[in-house]
Amino acid sequence: MESIRQGVLRPRDGFLDIYRREVGLSHPRDFARRFLASEAIVKQMNLYGNLNGHDGCVNAVEFNSTGDLLVSGSDDQQVMFWNWASKTKLFEYPSGHSDNIFQTRIMPFSDDRKIVTSAGDGEVRLGHLSEDGMIETTMLGKHQGSVYKLALEPGSPHILYSCGEDGLIQHFDLRSSSATKLFRCSSLTGNNKQPSSRIRLNSIVIDSRNPNYFAIGGSDEYARVYDIRRCQLDATSNSDRPVDTFCPHHLIGSNHVHITGLAYSSQSELLVSYNDELIYLFQKNMGLGGSPSSAASEELNALQQARVYSGHRNARTVKGVSFFGPNDEYVLSGSDCGHIFIWKKKDAKLVRLMVGDQHVVNQLEAHPHIPVLATCGIENDVKIWAPQASDIPPVPENVEEIMEANRHGREDRSRVTLTPDVVMHVLRLQRRQTVAYSERSYGRADIVSDEEDLEGYFS
Repeated sequence: MESIRQGVLRPRDGFLDIYRREVGLSHPRDFARRFLASEAIVKQMNLYGNLNGHDGCVNAVEFNSTGDLLVSGSDDQQVMFWNWASKTKLFEYPSGHSDNIFQTRIMPFSDDRKIVTSAGDGEVRLGHLSEDGMIETTMLGKHQGSVYKLALEPGSPHILYSCGEDGLIQHFDLRSSSATKLFRCSSLTGNNKQPSSRIRLNSIVIDSRNPNYFAIGGSDEYARVYDIRRCQLDATSNSDRPVDTFCPHHLIGSNHVHITGLAYSSQSELLVSYNDELIYLFQKNMGLGGSPSSAASEELNALQQARVYSGHRNARTVKGVSFFGPNDEYVLSGSDCGHIFIWKKKDAKLVRLMVGDQHVVNQLEAHPHIPVLATCGIENDVKIWAPQASDIPPVPENVEEIMEANRHGREDRSRVTLTPDVVMHVLRLQRRQTVAYSERSYGRADIVSDEEDLEGYFS
């Protein structure tokens, strides 16, 4: 009996929940949720299969609402539908974009027939699958500069938002023929003597618990939260006035960081990933208010600090960040070192580290119902991860070396002070050079040209 207590029935191995279910001490539904969120399941996450078909970096993946289909978008400007369980491609269609696709989203309650996409050409497009199997694509709206993220209103088959490098937030209603320009995001530190500068936007997310609120992040240190009820959809009197802002206290006033990814949990917690910095989790009561520059130091000291997730490196591309588990028990991020990092949300403990790409892992998408992940990066495929029996340790023996190398990279880069515009310019050039390095889009002459361009920009 003592060996059983010390062996298979240890809570950390997940078998105590199975035992409690078998003897009738827990409800089957409660058991399922606890077991799917157990650390034992996460530690057994391993590669289930590769979805091959794209001819370029894969930048976007998303499961449909039932979880049986997966849609992906790539630098090849194709949108592909997959049966991920059988690892087969169902169909694909040309998106109509003239540049790299950065986002593919399936509209809710559309029978998986309406797919919205955004890309480096600044366009937001709709692909409509008809009953006869034909795909019709139309442009819904356009930004000046890349559009990395779209946000869909939860439960609505019609409403979505976009944000772009031009700092513009647009609102779309598929029942209408035109987009609504809500406002243009600007710096929070501007004054009468110095006009506010434009913020290039990388991410937008909607709080599923209260869809009136959406958050945006871009080329400065602040994650901004807005209330759509304060925005007039005729866009005649809207101003860039957030209802709340979030930022780690030590980054306030920093000019060498920017936000690449945001995610809301089911408890309205806001997860923020910074370029060449760390990942932070904010509770709702950690906000700095609508005017963070006016907050006094004693007010900041009274606020609880955000939880921090470290070990990865986020510098070379616009990376996302996400939650995992039935109640968002885990935090996920890709890394420039090609690894997938999985931390426990409550204590920021690293519980799983997997090699997800030879170069960079960009995006991670959790299955809506079961412990399955889809990831993508610089390579041409989508990778599917699921719990499987394996002798591979959950965290490799050289984890300290990997994390230390990433830390040195962050610190070396942070010693150079850059303006947000320079940071975004470098980010775009680095992305092009990464693609060139993988020998898929550019030749050696293009790389040399980019390096000369970068030198000239700094001069």
